[in-house]
Amino acid sequence: MFYYIKSVPRLQQIICVRSQIISVKQKSGEGGIIIKAVIMAGGMGTRLRSITGDTPKPMVPLLGRPMMEHIIILLREQGFTDICAAVRYRAGDIMGYFGDGSRFGVRLQYRVEDRALGTAGGVKNCRDFYGDEDFLVISGDAACDFELRSLMDAHRRSGADATIALYRSREPLRYGLAVTDHDGLVRSFIEKPDWRRVVTDLVNTGIYVLSPRVMELVPDSAEYDFGKQLFPRLLESGRTVLGVPMDGYWCDVGTPLSYYRCCVDALEGRLRLDLPEQFRPGSAPAAEDAPEDVDYLEECPCESRAELMGALSELMLDMGADYSDGLRLRTERYSLHIRPCTDCSAVRIGVCADDAEFAKELALSAKALAQALKL
Repeated sequence: MFYYIKSVPRLQQIICVRSQIISVKQKSGEGGIIIKAVIMAGGMGTRLRSITGDTPKPMVPLLGRPMMEHIIILLREQGFTDICAAVRYRAGDIMGYFGDGSRFGVRLQYRVEDRALGTAGGVKNCRDFYGDEDFLVISGDAACDFELRSLMDAHRRSGADATIALYRSREPLRYGLAVTDHDGLVRSFIEKPDWRRVVTDLVNTGIYVLSPRVMELVPDSAEYDFGKQLFPRLLESGRTVLGVPMDGYWCDVGTPLSYYRCCVDALEGRLRLDLPEQFRPGSAPAAEDAPEDVDYLEECPCESRAELMGALSELMLDMGADYSDGLRLRTERYSLHIRPCTDCSAVRIGVCADDAEFAKELALSAKALAQALKL
């Protein structure tokens, strides 16, 4: 009995220490502890209606799966398994397909907006879900393969109030730009500029890690936007906003053209998605990439293998090239073989000739021609 009484303080110490460890793990996402994520899924997809009809934007199919399903898979694979979707337009379609999320290996809740609340307002409507923990926000109608845990880690290391995933874009006019300093802190936002105002290629992807304290600035039950209102207000009030340029692929699937490009990028492996078997790159039997028995081999990267092969065909068919296996031109002195790579966006050029130096020279000349045609 005496031993039991003396042991109580020690037991309380152990319980206290273990509670602290669990608390730290909850904050760091280690040990299988769940990290919360909010999916913005209220979009109507107005600009896509010419090809998708009345389908809510998160449910638009992207190679066999709704876009939001790809996002849920991305979240699940990186440990974000407790999810809330902010829904509005045709919410029943989304809720009926995903249910409680168990079919996709996650726990999924919903908060339905009875009127348009904007991006920040819709997330604020989920405040009973995210509580007092930092959480991830992501759009349910974009395509990306970012390492989201690294974004969360950067947010926690910095102690920022908000952290924004940024992406380098060659065509930044459609997006909001974030101007950062050498420490990665956001100094200003430029919303959908013209070329005269483009001073950076870093665009706001709509993927954030947020402290609940910044959401206190969002008015209740009112339409409020992250890019146009909340983030500028954070800067004006001296709050810390971190911008993190992300590696990988990101596309705002907002127009028929961007939707088409996204599908092609996924098929060709530039966008890494967990695709159904029939859509996976390389699922069809592939020919050998390299031409057989070549003395010299060159590779010419390109955006579209088919387009480049078409341009080469216009020239080489008039020269008597065979096209049963790529393009092959044979003479007494050499054999030139050009065909698309099966594993990357490029064409491969092989030359077989008696003279090795001539084979190299011809292959380099053919590559120069291909490079000129793709311009």
